[in-house]
Amino acid sequence: MTEKTLVLTDVVKRYPNGALAVDRVNVDVNAGELVVFVGPSGCGKSTLLRMVAGLETVTDGSIELAGRVVNDLEPAERDIAMVFQNYALYPHMSVRKNLSYGLKNRGLPADEINRRVEEAAEILEIGAFLDRKPSQLSGGQRQRVAMGRAIVRHPAIFLFDEPLSNLDARLRNRMRVEIRKLQRRLNTAMIYVTHDQVEAMTLADRIVVLNGGRVEQIGSPAEVYGDPASTFVASFIGAPPMNLIEVGIEAGRAMRDGVALPLPPSHDGALPAKAIWGLRPERARVGDDGNGIPFTIDVVEELGASRLLHGRIGGAEFTLQQDASAPPPSQATTLLIDPRDVHLFDAETGKAL
Repeated sequence: MTEKTLVLTDVVKRYPNGALAVDRVNVDVNAGELVVFVGPSGCGKSTLLRMVAGLETVTDGSIELAGRVVNDLEPAERDIAMVFQNYALYPHMSVRKNLSYGLKNRGLPADEINRRVEEAAEILEIGAFLDRKPSQLSGGQRQRVAMGRAIVRHPAIFLFDEPLSNLDARLRNRMRVEIRKLQRRLNTAMIYVTHDQVEAMTLADRIVVLNGGRVEQIGSPAEVYGDPASTFVASFIGAPPMNLIEVGIEAGRAMRDGVALPLPPSHDGALPAKAIWGLRPERARVGDDGNGIPFTIDVVEELGASRLLHGRIGGAEFTLQQDASAPPPSQATTLLIDPRDVHLFDAETGKAL
């Protein structure tokens, strides 16, 4: 049986003004697992993380960490280490003192403190900066120090609150790789909060997609991308997002302004009169002989290795992702679609059918 580092059971956060920030969230984090909380601003992901850290009170439900309920424990008693967006380093202290400060407050012996600081410095390759002040470091180096300060604690779980938001795109990409390598080396449970679905997809063992304080879906990156539980997940996960088109179901076909779109093989039976038809942009291809679904191209985006063709099928907006090595089609062309790649969602609830 897999050991659970963190168990959230029916966790609720309601503020005194009545605003519901987190609504009955149930999530388990296994030992050695990296779980990403992802969603738009205001979805409750940072509030949920702060409740795990003890920085926000829990209105209802329970938070169990390393086998004990921690709802009423102070942050220092929870065996967690948190890395913030703004680094939260002491500017007047050297890197070495930033790393060792919390350990000294816990009363660890000097030789153990030195061992942990040197170990963290080696893992993060910041040994050359130990005697510098934070103001003498780049943004990426400061973030490494912030991670080092978490590592030396040897916590039960690491909590990352949008740690890369202040870095430029190139450095974010590099730091994502470093965080993933770090997690695998330490083999410690981590929760990582971000609004960036690319970070979620590249970092996570499992993703928790949040919307309006509720969990929309929990699964591996492949699962939430390939089998989204709702139109929200389908549109939020993926760049570009899934094409979603309102259709009517007539005689076993999905119809949009007189154009027939294929239905997935698993939905040959009874279906509602209206639905949302979905397809990932890379799952269609241009028809070789003119057969297929009529597709009118309005705009072409060249992205280097690929291109995006933005246009319309059945009067609805549609984006096709195409390998840049393929010859660009004419403005009016056709699309071939495998029914096995099609998704259907309830037109009212947005849930997958």
